[in-house]
Amino acid sequence: GLLPIYVLFILHLNPSNGNDISNKISKRTSNLWTPSTGGIYPLLKKLEKDGLVIGKWDDPKKKFQKIYYLTDLGEKEFQHRKHLLKPRIEESLKVFQIVYKDTSKNSLTCIFFFILHILSKIIKVV
Repeated sequence: GLLPIYVLFILHLNPSNGNDISNKISKRTSNLWTPSTGGIYPLLKKLEKDGLVIGKWDDPKKKFQKIYYLTDLGEKEFQHRKHLLKPRIEESLKVFQIVYKDTSKNSLTCIFFFILHILSKIIKVV
């Protein structure tokens, strides 16, 4: 899906905890997408297990908040995924523009379902 690469992107910018990652994604997408922390924290655990991120407690004694950092391997993986995803997104945007132009006189519902179909293909690839 798109969440793993976006989490890697957020951590590429700065270390964060899961809640902050969700808020940053929400802010960057103008509140169009606010992933739940219930999806982010299991993903962070998987990324940590895979060696792409490392989590450190802000206070090891209290263990109140875990801050996640991108590892060197995580940075390489982020760059690799970004390189693979960028042309697919650009292609999809071109298709969306054509469909929008062709169907602008028709129902927006048709466009909505077409976009969902294309996005589902993109998400499966990443």
